[in-house]
Amino acid sequence: MTLRADTPPETADVRRFTTLQRWTHRTTAALMGICVVTAACLYIPQLAELVGRRALVVTLHQWAGLALPVPVLAALASRAFRADLGRLNRFGPHDRTWLRAALHRDKHRSSRPAAKFNAGQKLYTAWIAGATLVMLATGLMMWFTHLTPLLWRTSATFVHDWLALTIGIVLAGHIGMALADPESRRGMRTGRVSREWTDREHPLWRP
Repeated sequence: MTLRADTPPETADVRRFTTLQRWTHRTTAALMGICVVTAACLYIPQLAELVGRRALVVTLHQWAGLALPVPVLAALASRAFRADLGRLNRFGPHDRTWLRAALHRDKHRSSRPAAKFNAGQKLYTAWIAGATLVMLATGLMMWFTHLTPLLWRTSATFVHDWLALTIGIVLAGHIGMALADPESRRGMRTGRVSREWTDREHPLWRP
């Protein structure tokens, strides 16, 4: 019995992300990185003294923050991107199982079923998207001071500063998990992952 010519071998790579999706991630990551670095230069005295040029740092921070949603909004023109947003926005019974296993530190793969995205990735995406919108709104209040009363601006500054610290911690965790998974990084870098990794980490995904 011979295999059909169009049947891919079991060891073949599978496509995980399109070129547009990968560039959207890279551009968003670059803008977020600029926001984090410039924020650190504005709030940490040692860095502020080392860098200097506070006005330039403020300008970079403001415009990078303002541009942060642009790559995602532009990528909405892609059907593949919209499909992945739909997947990230849906939680099923397997996601609850994954979260319970994560909370109980159960590292058995059978205890953590996942489709294209696992429950942790879905939660991270939802949280960082909401945090970005809050940061954008509070940042605009701080930038255009004449548009809102003093109490609003004071509250916006408080929320902006503490949420920025939280974002920094969450991003550090996100980067740490990416560094621990070379195949996941390869998927974001090249768009393709091994079928073995897919079957192990995302057994419910049928690419």
